[in-house]
Amino acid sequence: MSRMLLIEDDVETVDEVAGYFRSRGYDVDCATTGPDGLTQATAGSADVLVVDRMLPGLDGLAILGTLRRNDIRTPALVLSALSELDDRVRGLRAGGDDYLGKPFALSELAARIEALLRRPVTGAETMLRVGPLELNLITHTARRGSRTLELLPRELRLLEYMMRRVGQTVTRTMLFEDVWGYNFTPRSNLVDVHMGRLRRKLDLNREEELLSNVRGVGFVLRSPS
Repeated sequence: MSRMLLIEDDVETVDEVAGYFRSRGYDVDCATTGPDGLTQATAGSADVLVVDRMLPGLDGLAILGTLRRNDIRTPALVLSALSELDDRVRGLRAGGDDYLGKPFALSELAARIEALLRRPVTGAETMLRVGPLELNLITHTARRGSRTLELLPRELRLLEYMMRRVGQTVTRTMLFEDVWGYNFTPRSNLVDVHMGRLRRKLDLNREEELLSNVRGVGFVLRSPS
């Protein structure tokens, strides 16, 4: 039996969704406020989360951001009446694994939940590897080959973020929102300064460049050829 945590403040939606999934054999817990949802999600007993975008007390995306920063990787689907492209992108960047606009068909929600439950579980992941790079998520230490990287806490967080998105161009806005937790883009070179320091520590002497700047866009971490 799969356990779902439904975090939704609309009583009619709660009754409809919870009743539908219980009829399909799910064990469904419900929370109607952001703080209560975060408390239950942090307990880690759910196999999948369904999180409303707009909640009293704490925004749904803030819940997901807090969970991901605490390395709680329970698959999550965001429900929202905000279904424009920018809203969907924001939901996924905050830590959502899928995004479904309201109104929705219960059959589509069920199909999406089933797809999330089929994904490999990554919550127990303790080591990230990209080519010669290794990042231990338990001891918070990093190496390139036989060389230990002396990284500050923010640099470790940046490295983890980039290693989880190897080959993907990451924008400065993504880093401000996901690593620093800002909901706006400060007019500063904060990201460039930290990424420059990380880059100098990763790529020494004649080592193949792994972390590079994408002019006018952001940064990319590439696995060596």
